[in-house]
Order: sequence, then structure tokens, then C-alpha cells
Amino acid sequence: MKKLHIIILLISALLICGTSVTAQNNDKQKMTREQLAEAQARHIAQDASLVFNDAVTKQFIQTYCAYQKEIWALGPRIPEVTDSMTDEEVDRILKSRFERSEKILAIREKYYKKYSEFLTPKQVQRVFELDRTMVRRLAKARKETGGKQ
Repeated sequence: MKKLHIIILLISALLICGTSVTAQNNDKQKMTREQLAEAQARHIAQDASLVFNDAVTKQFIQTYCAYQKEIWALGPRIPEVTDSMTDEEVDRILKSRFERSEKILAIREKYYKKYSEFLTPKQVQRVFELDRTMVRRLAKARKETGGKQ
């Protein structure tokens, strides 16, 4: 009877620990957009070619997060063109892409000016390059998981 109580106690302890580990993993997977933007900014700021001091790093993270919020405010990405679409649908999608591209360009120019206040042109270029690399990596991961990120 004592052995049965010990076994039940051990199984209960394992279940409680397993539930706790699962909850921690779910928290990591549920990053908000703001947390993701901050993590991206920190990753960029730690790049070896960008020698930021603490003050510049803090200012960069704030500016980068604001930049990301403006990009997100443009709304969801425009759908891909498929063979089953009519000419009118394809035309509408293409025009929407052009409009979105112009808005993104305007935001990038705005933030180039802001970054230029505390970064060198080479640093700004590297920031945009690293940002573009991350966007491509995230898009690739999204496609591989079927868009469920």
C-alpha cells in the first residue's frame, strides 16, 4: 500500500512539472508584435558591424519599434495572384501593391532621417539590410508552416 502511495505521488509530481514546462513553452510562442519588434531591434543592435553604446542602443530600439508599428499600421499583406483570378482582380492587387510599396518607401525615408540623427549612413544601411534579412527569414518560415505564425 505504501508503494502505491509513493508511485501515485511520483506520477502526480511528474504531471505537475510537465504542465509547468508546457505552460512556459506556450508563453515563449505567444510573443506580442511589440515583443517581437523589440527582440528584432536587440538582435540588430548586437550585430558585430554596428558598434552601439548603451544610449544609442536604447534610442535605436525605441525608433525601430516605432518604425515597425508604422509598417504594421499599413494592414495585412496583399494576397498573392493566382491563375484563377480575373484580370480585374489581378489589376486591383497590383495597384494595391504599388500603393503599399509607396507607403513603405515613405516610412523607410522617414526613419532614415530619424536614424541619421544618431547613426552613421553605413550603420543605417546595415540596419536596413539586417531588417530586410529578418523579414525574408520570417516570410520563409511563415510559408514553411503554412502561414500559421
